[in-house]
Amino acid sequence: MPRSEDRDLGMHRNITRRDFVNGVAVAIGGSLITPGWLSAREGTPQASGAQDNYPPARTGMRGSHAGSFEVAHALRDGNTWTDVANTGESYDLVVVGGGLSGLSAAYFFLTSAGPGARVLVLDNHDDFGGHAKRNEMTYRGRTLMLNGGTSYLESVGQFSTVARTLLAAIGIDVESADATSAAGSKFYRSLGLGNATFFAKEVFGEDRLVKGRGGGEGSGSRGWADWLAETPLSPDARRDIARLYDDGANPDYMPGLSDVDKKERLARISYLDFLLDLAKVHPDVIPFFNDRPKGSFCVGIDAYPALYGWAQGYPGFQGMNLEPLSRVGPLAHIGGGQHGRESEWNKGPNIYFPDGNATVARLLVRAMIPEALPGTTLADSMVARLAYDRIDRKGSDARIRLNSTVISVHHLGDPEAAREVEITYVREGKAAKVRADHCVMACYNGVIPHLVPEMSDEQKAALAYGVKMANVYTNVLIRNWTAFTNLGISGASAPGMYHTGVRLGRSVQFGDYQPSTSPDDPMILHMSRVPCAPGRPKKEQHRIGRADLLATTFETFERNIRDQLGRILEGGGFDPARDIEAITVNRWPHGYAYSYDTLNDPIEWALFAPDDRPCVIGRRRFGRISIANSDAAASTHTDSAIDEAHRAAREQLAVRSRARRKTPSNG
Repeated sequence: MPRSEDRDLGMHRNITRRDFVNGVAVAIGGSLITPGWLSAREGTPQASGAQDNYPPARTGMRGSHAGSFEVAHALRDGNTWTDVANTGESYDLVVVGGGLSGLSAAYFFLTSAGPGARVLVLDNHDDFGGHAKRNEMTYRGRTLMLNGGTSYLESVGQFSTVARTLLAAIGIDVESADATSAAGSKFYRSLGLGNATFFAKEVFGEDRLVKGRGGGEGSGSRGWADWLAETPLSPDARRDIARLYDDGANPDYMPGLSDVDKKERLARISYLDFLLDLAKVHPDVIPFFNDRPKGSFCVGIDAYPALYGWAQGYPGFQGMNLEPLSRVGPLAHIGGGQHGRESEWNKGPNIYFPDGNATVARLLVRAMIPEALPGTTLADSMVARLAYDRIDRKGSDARIRLNSTVISVHHLGDPEAAREVEITYVREGKAAKVRADHCVMACYNGVIPHLVPEMSDEQKAALAYGVKMANVYTNVLIRNWTAFTNLGISGASAPGMYHTGVRLGRSVQFGDYQPSTSPDDPMILHMSRVPCAPGRPKKEQHRIGRADLLATTFETFERNIRDQLGRILEGGGFDPARDIEAITVNRWPHGYAYSYDTLNDPIEWALFAPDDRPCVIGRRRFGRISIANSDAAASTHTDSAIDEAHRAAREQLAVRSRARRKTPSNG
């Protein structure tokens, strides 16, 4: 892109683009990463002084930030650390991974092991929470927040008793939180703002923003044909999309087959194949639908089963006379652990906190380390500043040690007879080790075989089966959001663009947190990206997406963000060079947990829950080591992470109980 265009986008502006870890360069394998390792655009610290040790306020490249993954990659590539310092520390439990599952496992163990139990949580990032991260952004004294990862508590009515009880125990009253969340969700509609679709010239031939949607919200009296007539789609595409949404224009594409046989066939073909081969749509239709599954499955419709499309209300199936799924049947959870069709008759609640599920992580930390987060309620936690210098204090029952990448976990002796586990980690380029009676691996499954090589080949293969789904949550601080009100929109999808769309941040008010309610005030915009490789098998697409994210510079993200916002909001008076104040790119190369699907895995793994699934084999207790993470459930959801943490803590508490009974009395 020419420099003149870069300047028009604001690429010359001195906004913060990336920071160091704890204000210094990162040490890896004993050698220091110098400032030259980062580009000039990416190497500026976010702030100084007291702000240096407050990760939520850091902008630039976050998520899997510089310093969080290099040690693990070096271990994968055969690097070893021979000079390991013995800290002399010993704990009842060490948890590897400080995400929601790891924090939950620590909490479950502490509250059940009895007085005096001590737990250490080790995490490779500079903040706890795993994917449940908070982004805070400040402009002219006004601080706003938004989730940097895990978005919301979905279909809480479907949570297990364990998960719901945990929420209550840490201060989340589901009924009250739902009421607050629901009230905030209506704010933009109260201003008359709706959704829109932006058709990009590189995908559809010209840039055009079209408000509303055919036959839906914001469409007025327009049907699909009228709405589509406003788009730059080809006449063939407009005709076929309108046909797909016309209940009376879709025949039975599988005449003569039983309901069961139809569903099995739909399970084995993609929605892309359904559209092209059965519905016979024009290829120009495909870009209009292709991004739809990416928010949940991190692939386009080429790797998305047609059966899932039917279950989630995609068009084209109206004439096939498929029997609705049972409200309580196994297929209600269609999609490999997704909260699926049950939301159709149980509308939630879906609870949206201002910072997403980072609220859950913060409340878990407060429950274990009260001095780290002042207050006692959900409301007073929202704007309370968490004291990161208090989460790893000597003598505390619970400690959380950040910037600490575990490189080895092994039993001291035979796994079934050993009484201790030794855990080695690297922090600031130096290796250190601690001991524990028990260990919970709450990192992602794929790294566990590298950390615990003494496991059986069968278990290691099962752990390595799934491939985490790569995605990006981008948050952009703008001076005001008058461009949105001028256009009459609260967000716009953007099929085929770098980010799949943009929307205004959450307008939910918990406690003293005040969201942006005037268009003249600053606002955090949310954008998302899912890098894919269409036409490849699903797992290969996830691997390619991971490599894409790790190789993409912040400068590339920034240029695309500025260009996309400038084009989508141009008609509202938005100027990317003038109006953007900060950008946080939360990249997650190892994002959502791998969930089984009917195209790439045995159909039974996706539709039911047999014990031969890799997630079940992989999560087996191994001596004094248990596994807790969403991967262990093959589910992307927060309640799954909590449930697996409960199982892992329970396993080790049982080992602890048996060991105590075998220990001779001192009396």
